[in-house]
Amino acid sequence: MGIFSIIRRHRRAVMLGTLIVLLHAMLFSLIGSSIALPRLPGGLSDTRFVQAELLPDAAPEVAPPVPIPAPQSLPPPPLPELATELPEPAPLLAEDAVAPPVEPGAGGLGDDMLADMGVVREAKAILAAGEPAPPKPEPAPEPQPAPPVPEPRSYKVSLPPSSAMTMDVARVDRDGTRWSGEAQLTWQQEGERYRIAFEAGIRVVFTRVNLAVLTSEGTVASTGFAPVKMTEKRRGRALTATHFDWENKKISFSASQKNVDLAAGAQDKASVPLQLTAIARGDPAQLTGEIDIQVGEERDAVVYRFVVVGQEEIDTKLGKLQTVHLSRPPKEGSYRSRLDIWLAPSRGWYPVQSRSTEANGAVTTQTVNNIALTATGK
Repeated sequence: MGIFSIIRRHRRAVMLGTLIVLLHAMLFSLIGSSIALPRLPGGLSDTRFVQAELLPDAAPEVAPPVPIPAPQSLPPPPLPELATELPEPAPLLAEDAVAPPVEPGAGGLGDDMLADMGVVREAKAILAAGEPAPPKPEPAPEPQPAPPVPEPRSYKVSLPPSSAMTMDVARVDRDGTRWSGEAQLTWQQEGERYRIAFEAGIRVVFTRVNLAVLTSEGTVASTGFAPVKMTEKRRGRALTATHFDWENKKISFSASQKNVDLAAGAQDKASVPLQLTAIARGDPAQLTGEIDIQVGEERDAVVYRFVVVGQEEIDTKLGKLQTVHLSRPPKEGSYRSRLDIWLAPSRGWYPVQSRSTEANGAVTTQTVNNIALTATGK
């Protein structure tokens, strides 16, 4: 029971007792004024009155409320005095400290390994010399400009007359399967413009299937053929285009994002054989050493390096022909196939035979069976 409830009950008892006393006093006063008191028996000379007082029932004793002490706020503990001087830091490694041995398999580094790694020596050097300054960042290397395209050998050239050549195609796959077909190479000059078209296909039963179609269009320059655009379509692949920007000296490709510097005398894959013809016609003595020609392909431009193998006689449907054999061996990082071309001096130095030996061993040979001149030429 709460202290306040006890106090309220005590007050009610006191008020009730007081009210009862007042009521009794009023009652006795009323009776005394209306009724005469009897006289006492004789002998009593003086009259004595006895006054009685009616006391109220004693109220139950209530223990006084126990005072609840107010909570005392404790004084805050005294703050420790700050030291005016900081203690000396303990050294990272004591001079005579010896690391406890590490048990095998404990996963730590043993003393021998720490010594081999020079940990103790480096730590002592840091303590002796103070904190080392952070190393200065090395300057970023300056971008190196792309190496310039080497200046190619210059040749005296004489373009052959416009013509149409048909060739027999014989292919042997790497597994020994043999195919036969036909190819046609035509080129036409009109003023300062030219166009070269090459198609190669094979015969399957009674059907001819084209394997490759190349076209080259451009202008005639002092260096020979100057391609402007080459297109290539191979069976099962999308058509690609290679563009030669002679004004800005750049080669670009539809099949890649590359831009290659354009060198003087650059060719495409369709014009290369006839460019060799133009060099031989310009001066046969130029067919010595190495003949480098920049060639734009479908994705990149590489330098074809031809070497003169020598003079050879080959069999064709036009009879036995004396030829000069040129070969482009595989070049690591550029092309993996071998390309051989035979030029016939008696036939206007036209490329009367070509052979491609692929990296997988497949060999495709094209041998002339007819040359039709469409304009007078030497």
